[in-house]
Amino acid sequence: MPLPPPINFPKWLSENAHRLQPPVNNFCLYKGGDFIVMAVGGPNERKDYHVNETEEWFYQHKGGMLLRTVDGNEFKDIRIEEGEMFLLPANTPHNPVRFANTVGIVLERERPTDAIDRLRWYCRSGAHNEPTIIYEESFHVTDLGTQLKPVIEKWMSDEKIRTCKGCGTIADAK
Repeated sequence: MPLPPPINFPKWLSENAHRLQPPVNNFCLYKGGDFIVMAVGGPNERKDYHVNETEEWFYQHKGGMLLRTVDGNEFKDIRIEEGEMFLLPANTPHNPVRFANTVGIVLERERPTDAIDRLRWYCRSGAHNEPTIIYEESFHVTDLGTQLKPVIEKWMSDEKIRTCKGCGTIADAK
């Protein structure tokens, strides 16, 4: 198999910025045997937290972003500004918030055959002393772009799974 040519990222952005807009917001630049490299644009904000058994590397090419995380037993927001990079440790619940007119690059490992990703939602009512999971769904990732949508739609359409068992608060669908 011949080697692919390098990508001139500024040129690619000028020709493909439309691919980084809602509702998809990302585009796979490279998918090798070990790594996936994605360009990601904003705006994009969801309520779910993703848990990946492998590390994820974030680089902000244009503008800043907010990476919401759960660090131990507390919520922690990490700002990643233009030109900055951040390596998220494996198994760290995270929720990337991207603002309008921003562009980043995310590098993830291809999932090993036995790896399980999780999508989870936390109760944000203030009734708990530490992050409390309302709902979690686990799956093996083969195509994150297509696999997230039905899980998120299930969350949005089912009030029962959005109800915190600890305090009874019903989380917003969006």
